[in-house]
Amino acid sequence: SSQNLSEEFAEAARQLRKEAPRIQFGRIDVTHQQDLRKEFKIREFPTVKFFVDGSREDPIDCKGVRQASTFITWVKRRTGPSTVLINSTDQAEAIINADDLAVIGFFKELDNDSVEVFCETARDVPEMPFGMTANKDVWANYSIQKNTLVVFKKGKPVHNEVLEDGRQNKLDLTRIIKTFTLDLVTEYNLETSVKIFDVPVENHILLFTPTNSETFNEIYENYKSAAAEFRGKIMFVLVDTNETRNGRVFEYFRIREVDVPAVRILNLTSDAKYKMPADEVTVENLKQFCWSYLSGKAKLHLSSEEIPEDWDKMPVKVLVGKNFNRIVF
Repeated sequence: SSQNLSEEFAEAARQLRKEAPRIQFGRIDVTHQQDLRKEFKIREFPTVKFFVDGSREDPIDCKGVRQASTFITWVKRRTGPSTVLINSTDQAEAIINADDLAVIGFFKELDNDSVEVFCETARDVPEMPFGMTANKDVWANYSIQKNTLVVFKKGKPVHNEVLEDGRQNKLDLTRIIKTFTLDLVTEYNLETSVKIFDVPVENHILLFTPTNSETFNEIYENYKSAAAEFRGKIMFVLVDTNETRNGRVFEYFRIREVDVPAVRILNLTSDAKYKMPADEVTVENLKQFCWSYLSGKAKLHLSSEEIPEDWDKMPVKVLVGKNFNRIVF
């Protein structure tokens, strides 16, 4: 909430006053400052912007940061080095085991395009430590052959991304890395919904099913198996249809009890919805659905009410999705 973020923001300001006195913090109530709201295009609350070198032009948006500690890291990485230079295996192990998650960049030289993109990515992902190394012993210890970004979870490598000069995209790397702040499949609820939308993955697949059904375990395992292949491309979400607080989500997708288990893909940018053509939630069907969506072959799903019996009795005809095309075109 705004109140929580406000308190975390104040806590970060208190701590950074000692560590980085050059960084100033301010709070603006835009309900009384409409000119500033307009100038900086403030559309949602709260919004945090970082102004660099005394310039009003192009402040940097600080999105998805909700804790004082993460906020402090975000600011420090904007004003100083965003990654730790690793010179030994011991140093690498210390970083990898200090937190749940860690990211290490292995580079042959530390002055190429990939390093620049890696450092920029580190600025946008303050939730976890970033290190980079060109040390041969460290490379050998983790059996690395090419310039590679490795995500470690609980001290073990869980994702390797080969970095080719000039080919890397900061947003792609951010997407992949940030998905590891969530589980492979995230159950939708009031707490996780904020996290789900903070991760910059615009494609979401949703499985609607009661979690207490006899077939749930098998369906869930299939869903999880398919999820591993699409990390960073499609976010896998589970919606428990027994949970009444999820009612708005069912309404939005027009899911009824008789439809479950149901699988839908949602593109957050275009708001387009897609329905899995197969009824059975198997690994094969899920993968096929995801690949057909990513390759642009999946058919748009236009959920529609049934056509009312008296739709054409009056001078103004009643149109729903199912008869719209036929009557209008």
